[in-house]
Amino acid sequence: MRRPNETGPVNGERRRPLRLARLLTLVPALAVLAVLAMAGPSSAHSGEQSYLYLDVTQSSLGGRVEVPFGDLEEVLGIDLDGSREEALATLEANESAIEAYLADHLALGPGADASGDWAVTFGGIELFESEEPEDSLDYAVLEFSVAATDPVPRTFDLRFDPFVDEIDGRDHLLLIANDWEAGVIDNGFDTLLAFDAGNRVQEVDLGDTSVLQNLWSSIKLGINHIETGPDHILFVLVLLLPSVLVWQRGRWLPVDNFGAALWRITKIVTMFTVAHSITFTLAGLGFLPLPGPRIVESIIALSIAAAAIHNLRPLAANREWLISFVFGLFHGMGFASLVSGLDVPRSTQLISLLGRNIGIEIGQVVVVLVLFPALFLLRRLFVYRPLFIVGSILLAIVAVGWAIERSLEVDLGVDSLVDPIFVYPRIFILVLLATLAAGFLYRNQQAAGRLLPTASRADAGDGATDADTTESVTA
Repeated sequence: MRRPNETGPVNGERRRPLRLARLLTLVPALAVLAVLAMAGPSSAHSGEQSYLYLDVTQSSLGGRVEVPFGDLEEVLGIDLDGSREEALATLEANESAIEAYLADHLALGPGADASGDWAVTFGGIELFESEEPEDSLDYAVLEFSVAATDPVPRTFDLRFDPFVDEIDGRDHLLLIANDWEAGVIDNGFDTLLAFDAGNRVQEVDLGDTSVLQNLWSSIKLGINHIETGPDHILFVLVLLLPSVLVWQRGRWLPVDNFGAALWRITKIVTMFTVAHSITFTLAGLGFLPLPGPRIVESIIALSIAAAAIHNLRPLAANREWLISFVFGLFHGMGFASLVSGLDVPRSTQLISLLGRNIGIEIGQVVVVLVLFPALFLLRRLFVYRPLFIVGSILLAIVAVGWAIERSLEVDLGVDSLVDPIFVYPRIFILVLLATLAAGFLYRNQQAAGRLLPTASRADAGDGATDADTTESVTA
């Protein structure tokens, strides 16, 4: 009867790691599908419509108007040719004329004809920015505030008819950008009303307030913050790299099995969650003063560098959870900036804090589910050590670059290098392909008996050049 360290299957034991490898390659795919399913529709500016966005709280009403360059040129005779800087200078020079025109075509109030019972005050003009490549960027954006009654009623009349008399077929859209009490947050695609020459005045019905809607919208925003924040993703990644290893006798060695690796990453993620939840909640509620974003973002960047250096020369060997807790406190301050300064009641803010915290945790879990399987499969391959070292060095360089940029307010071009890699959902697809490749390599090297020894076997002096039939799913 063969001993477990001899080449060849023993009572089918060899199939278990193979089944585990196949299972792990499925995890990122399922995570990718889940994230894609939660992706919302995007908006696109056509260049032939004006857009009115309202921001609503219990005690205030305001928003912004976005108008296309073409309509301003045709109706007001403003020449907006040239560079973006030249166009902005022209808009600023004609700001009073544009505001006066819009003031004649925008009115809000409780009257049947929205005759302007509430005063509208414009303030500032800027150019439209969009992350959607299909959007026309030729839009002027004007912020405004409304002297509405307190509390702001949930129904009122609105007149919005710029350019409809001068240009045939013009129509415009109203969107509720933010209405925290109803769970509408950073809305950029869900249109409430359409206005044209035959529908100049309409009733705006904001609907009922909803705690659950507020919670759900805040959860989605928390997920989106992780999805669009490469610095937080990189911090999780740099902590994940050694989670499948153990520091033993002056070197990193693969953990023995899946259970051991899972326990290590569970401690890391849990302590990061506890830490950032503490500062996120205290700062979000105003009990902990927030340093300026320049300081917080610089420390977050340095946290990535410190964790990367730990990978090269351990600062807290086998205690990565301690590193995640310490720097998680600063990451929580960065998360708290999401809700700082909100003009909403304390109860609404608490719900938003809870939702965003849940969303951030979901986002982190997705990151772990996507990245961890590939790392676990790679840990016993000869290629993992050079990847581990080179990856940590590159992460440290990127982090130091971010820290310099954020502390000195200079542009070294770090984002231009990092952002294309982390474009959603490209990054998930890349990791999925890497996981599939890792699974193939693992099975190939296992069949050839070339897997590296795990920590316990290396410590016992076993070369482990066999197929390692004893690895199991459990600890």
